[in-house]
Amino acid sequence: MTRSPGFLQGIMLLLPITLAVMGVSLLTTFVPMINEHFKDVPHYAYLIQGGIVTMPSIWIVLFSPVAGWLADRFGRRNILIAAMIVYAFVGIAPTFLDSLYAIIVSRMGVGICESIVMTVSTTLICDYFDGKSRERWLAGQTATASLAALIIIPLGGVLAGRYGWRGPFYVYLYSLLLVAGVAAFIWEPKPTTTGAPRNEARPEVAFPWARMLALCGLTLVAAVMFYSIITQNANALAALGVHDAQRVGLLTMMASLGVPIGTFAYWIASRLRIGWLLCLDFALIGIGFFGMGRAMDPGDYVRSAFINQLGCGLVLPTMLVWTTRGLPFEIRGRGNGMWQGAFAIGQFASGMVLQFLGEQSGGLLPAFSRLSVVCFAVAAASILGALFGGRGAAAAAAN
Repeated sequence: MTRSPGFLQGIMLLLPITLAVMGVSLLTTFVPMINEHFKDVPHYAYLIQGGIVTMPSIWIVLFSPVAGWLADRFGRRNILIAAMIVYAFVGIAPTFLDSLYAIIVSRMGVGICESIVMTVSTTLICDYFDGKSRERWLAGQTATASLAALIIIPLGGVLAGRYGWRGPFYVYLYSLLLVAGVAAFIWEPKPTTTGAPRNEARPEVAFPWARMLALCGLTLVAAVMFYSIITQNANALAALGVHDAQRVGLLTMMASLGVPIGTFAYWIASRLRIGWLLCLDFALIGIGFFGMGRAMDPGDYVRSAFINQLGCGLVLPTMLVWTTRGLPFEIRGRGNGMWQGAFAIGQFASGMVLQFLGEQSGGLLPAFSRLSVVCFAVAAASILGALFGGRGAAAAAAN
């Protein structure tokens, strides 16, 4: 008897994406506390920023293509469950570790597990659903991730304020709850799930390298913009006089409300051609950065950051849906893994990009202004593509 995926399966494939949010969002408000604890370790600031905060993103970059290959080669469900179980134990490990280097190793494990969870859950959504239904569930990933961040960021601040910097890592045990749901309600998909039976005599499907490289390049730019606020918000607010971890978490949550709102808006805006949609996405992000760079107080900054996050909420489902269109079952895992890797590069690169721009322009806030120029340039290029690309380009974008 053929099982048909429905709302329950969609929800159970959205929830694992919240695990990926923990990798960077949970630490946003209490990194200074970790710095203080390990201040006697040589080069502690570099080790904490590069080894604890951004280490998971490095391994997402390195392992996502491997995760996609494993999903295509050995199946989706079991590898997802295994990754979620391991994730819980490597995630909570810093609570019990005294060595900064051992904590860094545990964060490597977090990154590997996150790469599997993100790649495989996205691939399963593509396997289970098709057409507009698939696009709604893919857009729902961004909304779910951003809503989770609204909870996780202030929760990290509250737990750190009450139990110290080790306390927030207990949140990683939440993964074990999701394991039970995935094991109960998710099954290994077949190529016939979306109504497209596989011809066993079919030759191996060629991987669309040129298309994927172009889309991953644009995704990289979008990811740098998206993670700029997540990774640097505490520093930006500190420059404006906000140092309390709980207040940083609250203000970050207020700004981040723009992401789920932008994602829900995508369901309406997706009727636009891809060029016009990208123009809208990057124009909003650029306007937000422009205002953030000129903010004189936390209120001005948060209002501009909210506009920025609206654009970020739009651009991620735009790029994910555009990328997954036309990926056959046989290479879907590899395609999604490649996209996730590009997105993770943006997470890792955002901090370095802002550090470089800040040194060149005199601080973090002026660096945001420079990012706005990049966004406006991409928006302008998207307009030109929409105006002069013609129907042929639009058709190519959809395939």
